[in-house]
Amino acid sequence: MEQQGIDFAAIPTTAIRFITSPTAFYREMAKKGGFVAPLVFMVAMGVVGGIIQAIASLLIPNPMAGAMAGLASIVIIPIMVAIFGFVGAAIMFGIWKLMGSEEDYEAAYRCGAYAAAFTPITMILGLIPYAGSSVGIVIMVYLMVVASVEVHRLPANKAWLVFGIIGAILIFGSISAQMAAQKFAGQMQENVALMQESSDVMQESAKQAAESVQEQAAQSQSGAASAMRDAATAQLDASIAQMEAQMSSMPPAQQEQMRQALEQMKQSRSEMGE
Repeated sequence: MEQQGIDFAAIPTTAIRFITSPTAFYREMAKKGGFVAPLVFMVAMGVVGGIIQAIASLLIPNPMAGAMAGLASIVIIPIMVAIFGFVGAAIMFGIWKLMGSEEDYEAAYRCGAYAAAFTPITMILGLIPYAGSSVGIVIMVYLMVVASVEVHRLPANKAWLVFGIIGAILIFGSISAQMAAQKFAGQMQENVALMQESSDVMQESAKQAAESVQEQAAQSQSGAASAMRDAATAQLDASIAQMEAQMSSMPPAQQEQMRQALEQMKQSRSEMGE
């Protein structure tokens, strides 16, 4: 079933054939032929998955952050899929060897690479909290069981037992991780709310402190003005008393002038007292 060279136009057809009938696909899949064609297929599925993730990122409240995350997904997801393809194949190769398979690493790699046809579907399912990722794991467990039977010629019962246990562990880990992430997100929101509340309290305290300083400054200015007025009044009273004491020894003409000056000073004194 493996084609000579890389037919990019056949990638969608290959994906549809795998999704609609994985059993027949694995049964007819060539176990040899190099890594390039399955790698290209896997990367192509990663690009489609990245586009789906990018579209989903636009739904977050911050459009700019969503656009940046979406662009990053289109680049990062295909790279991660390509890298994980080799790492995952090594893990699967070890598991299949322990189960009694006689196939080599390339066969294991091809099994995992063409299973990437479900990447767009698992990306969409991943948008559903908890259930989405669990369903995606169940799909991959089923595909690995089919590959075990059709490619590696292993008993179905053994394959279901091994990959069923692995799937159950992965589902438990996925749900636990999502719960922890949700709890962490809730704590972060609470921390942000507390920080905002603390900021509001600090701003209010700063405002009250500024008002208190202004009030004290005004009181200080008022007290200083009152002290200056009292000092001026006391000095004026002393001057009036001194002039009255000296007026009796003056000639009549000067006494009249002194009397007029005293009346003006007393009038000023009266106004200052008010």
